[in-house]
This record gives sequence, structure tokens and C-alpha cells, in this order.
Amino acid sequence: MRKPIIAGNWKMHKTVEEAIVLANAIKRDVFDIEDVEIVLCPPFTSLGDVKDVILETNISLGAQNMHWEAEGAKTGEISSKMLKQIGCKYVIIGHSERRAYFGETNQTVNNKVGAALKEGLFPIMCVGEKLEERESGKAFDIISGHIEGGLVNIGPEEILNLVIAYEPVWAIGTGKNATPDQAQEVHKFIRGLLAKKYGKDTSEKIRIQYGGSVKPSNIESLIGEKDIDGALVGGASLKSESFVELVKKSSQVVK
Repeated sequence: MRKPIIAGNWKMHKTVEEAIVLANAIKRDVFDIEDVEIVLCPPFTSLGDVKDVILETNISLGAQNMHWEAEGAKTGEISSKMLKQIGCKYVIIGHSERRAYFGETNQTVNNKVGAALKEGLFPIMCVGEKLEERESGKAFDIISGHIEGGLVNIGPEEILNLVIAYEPVWAIGTGKNATPDQAQEVHKFIRGLLAKKYGKDTSEKIRIQYGGSVKPSNIESLIGEKDIDGALVGGASLKSESFVELVKKSSQVVK
């Protein structure tokens, strides 16, 4: 059985002091959760401090982005080696906001996925369509392109260390979310693509999260679907109460 993964993407929120308070509050209330993997992804400036808060707990540390090169003249960038050394286990790659605002492409996503895996990090690779792409019937084509382009030269053993996050762009920060049926349809499609590429047995082991206005009120119906293995959470991860409730409700579904 695939262990659900709930990852909080704090985006460009929380000063160091605020991050410490939030991480402590979450840690206090989820310490006994064992059947759901919990990940916190604060801004770069807070990674070290959050790492200290969650050290030797059931919470893992993740980053929100990275560069594919190990080092060099790349002002403002962070390498996989830097993330690994500061204590990260996960790194979000190819988030729709990175694609929309910072020029991410399938090629850069693939570069980053490969570099992350080489360093021993677990990538959370994001895929998903825009509203106009869904309405024009191109959603599956877009998602297929993201999967195929992002996983070039990623082998069957490496893919088991990767999480895919399906995030319909039209549902991020809008208050809208895909219905459980809509989300399951896409997750099933993604798993089918993975089966063609890596074999059915391998595809059944790969975790696929849903991301897009995930809240305590809809997490149970989403994670209850056969191919949805958790959530990449934005706004609801910025308050301990809502994030903790998400984790606990996910745990109840698993049980």
C-alpha cells in the first residue's frame, strides 16, 4: 500500500520567527501520526531553523525549488547539494507558479529532477493544466507532455524515489478545486502513463498527490480515491490548525 504524503508548501510566506512558531505548533499536534508522511516546505531562509524544530520527529523537510547544476556562477540559486546538507529530504520541482512566472519548462524540470535524484533528494514533480487547456480538451495532452518531458532518462529504480503532484492550475489559490471524480480521472491517467513507461507493478508503487485549494473540508473525499496518495497543500498549510486537521483526516481515511 502506498503511504499518503501531505506536503505543506509555504511559498513566499513566513519569516524565520514565524516559521519556527508554525513548525513547533504542527510538530506538537502530529507527533503520533505514523501512517501519513508529513513534509514541510518553508522558504529557503527558514530551512535550517525548521530543520532544527523537526529534528528526530515524524516530519520531513522539503525545499520549494533548486537549480540543476551543483555549483557555479548562478546568482540567487540553490543546488541540490546545499539542500541535502541543510537537511532536506524532498524538493518541489516544476510548480505551476515556477512555470508561469519564472520560465520553467519540461526541460528545466527534467534537469532538476535528475540532479535531485543524483544527490539523494526525493523530487515532488508538479504537473497540471490551465483552465483554457482543460476547457479546450487539451488537459491530457498537457499532462502527458509534463510527464514525458519531466522524466526523460529517469530509470525504473529512480522513479520510485519521486512523487508526482497533479495540480490543476485553475484550482490553485482560487478556492475552486477539482471534484474527487475529476481528480481521480487525471490521477488514473497519470498512473497509466507511468505503467506504459515503467510497467504496471512499478506504477502502482509511485505516489501521486493532488494539489489545488486542498482544505480540511475536502481532503477526505480526495484522498479516498484509489489513485490519490495525499496532497500538496498551499494556503491551508500556513496555519497549524488547518494543516494538522488535514493530516489527521488523511490518517483516518488510511485507517
